Amino acid sequence: MSQNTKDEFFENNVLGHPAGLFVLFFTEMWERFSYYGMRALLVLFLTTSLIKGGWAWSVEDALGLYGTYTMSVYFTPVIGGFLADKYLGYRWAVILGALAMTLGHASMAVETPLFLYIGIGCLIIGNGLFKPNMTSIISNAYDGHEEKKDGAFSLYYMGVNAGAFLGIMLCGYIGEKISWSWGFGLAGIFMFFGMLQFYFTQNIFGDIGLKPTAASKQELKEKAAKENTTPKVIRDRIIAVIIFSIFTIFFWAAFEQAGGSMTIFAEKFTQRELFGSNASIFKIADTLLTIIPLLIITYVLIKLFSKTFKKYSTGNLILSLSFVIIWGIVLWKVIREFNSTGTEVPATWFGILNSLFIVVFAPIFSKWWESKYNLSGPMKFGLGMTFLGLGFGFLAYGSMGIDTDSVVRVSMFWLIAAYLFHTLGELCISPVGLSYVSKLVPASWIGIMFGVYYLFIGMGNKLAGSMGGMIETITAQYSLTTFFLIFTIVPIGAGLVMVMLSPLMKKLMHGVK
Repeated sequence: MSQNTKDEFFENNVLGHPAGLFVLFFTEMWERFSYYGMRALLVLFLTTSLIKGGWAWSVEDALGLYGTYTMSVYFTPVIGGFLADKYLGYRWAVILGALAMTLGHASMAVETPLFLYIGIGCLIIGNGLFKPNMTSIISNAYDGHEEKKDGAFSLYYMGVNAGAFLGIMLCGYIGEKISWSWGFGLAGIFMFFGMLQFYFTQNIFGDIGLKPTAASKQELKEKAAKENTTPKVIRDRIIAVIIFSIFTIFFWAAFEQAGGSMTIFAEKFTQRELFGSNASIFKIADTLLTIIPLLIITYVLIKLFSKTFKKYSTGNLILSLSFVIIWGIVLWKVIREFNSTGTEVPATWFGILNSLFIVVFAPIFSKWWESKYNLSGPMKFGLGMTFLGLGFGFLAYGSMGIDTDSVVRVSMFWLIAAYLFHTLGELCISPVGLSYVSKLVPASWIGIMFGVYYLFIGMGNKLAGSMGGMIETITAQYSLTTFFLIFTIVPIGAGLVMVMLSPLMKKLMHGVK
């Protein structure tokens, strides 16, 4: 890839970063809308009684499928990264992956066992092609601008969570209160929009992410030679990536309780029925929590339009249409809720808090990572694991005295506090981990090493499903507090270990900050 292409990529700035970053921002936003919208519904749909339209699965079986699915969507990026590196190029891998995921969501909307498994299969394949190659495009685009990578990945991660916020809120609401099929189907619609928007705007990346050619492969070899990195340094940096990856297992095993045990906790043990003034206050708060982030995201969209609309009008019009539909659904939801006398907070609603907090705090963390007060990668990981454990500490304390047969319902405060601290932990680990993979790995290995990194995340997701499925067993034998204490102690312990490994990690990274 030529230096001229990268210089051109950086010409049109939006909020201090290239406009192309925000094309990826919105593409990823709609993909995460679809993923988290479906994820929010899956366990609840499977465990809901037949009379309410669900399939009446046991919690253990539902979380077993959930864990297998979330593991698999992180295992296939290894293959997707390899195919993109060697044959497809990052851009075509993204497009084909988005198409497969669109078909997957459409299949799940049919609500039969056969189409459920077909849909999950399509989602797994599509994610494998999509996920590692979106981050590979960013890595390639910011090559030579290493000082801006942490900030770029943090902003990109804001897009990830903007999509998760909207997906959980709207798919969850429609699925729980209108129809499971409509909830699953809505996820697929916006995945389709994301694919079209990327396809018609992809030229903004110049030759970044195109199908590999003999010339581009030779350029990578020449670049590697120019880097003059010794085999020992490469080996040490790969070891550092593996260590980071191992710690992500602990993080995701705990963090992904959001889609499993924490959703079960919200449904069974949290006071969600509100009446009178409490209902009115919640409706106002929910409206503000919905409208304000959407206004912020719309502002980013307008800024992108100002730089790219004339040159990429088709992609921008598709993006505009998707936002018109989103605003229409949001306003319909708000009006519907205000016309009701009381309200029952959907169990999926709490999942939006993580995404909301990301949208609020991601710009702050992005500026922090670019300041003179920036922490090293291992220290960020240690801090993130500690935040995560403290979040579960709130749940452990709030659930004291509750067992499987308890009719007691606890305040929503404990879940809100947990999601806040989990979010702070996520901002210290997830985007930072992606950034360090891109900085430590040789250019010719980027795609496949992102895939390897996601492989470890997949292990954590499978472990999350297995451990989350034990919530009823541990609660019956010990207590619900004991269950959440496990997720308090383990992450904090892992965080302390990473802090102690910090001197070793600095040596292994050989000057990469």
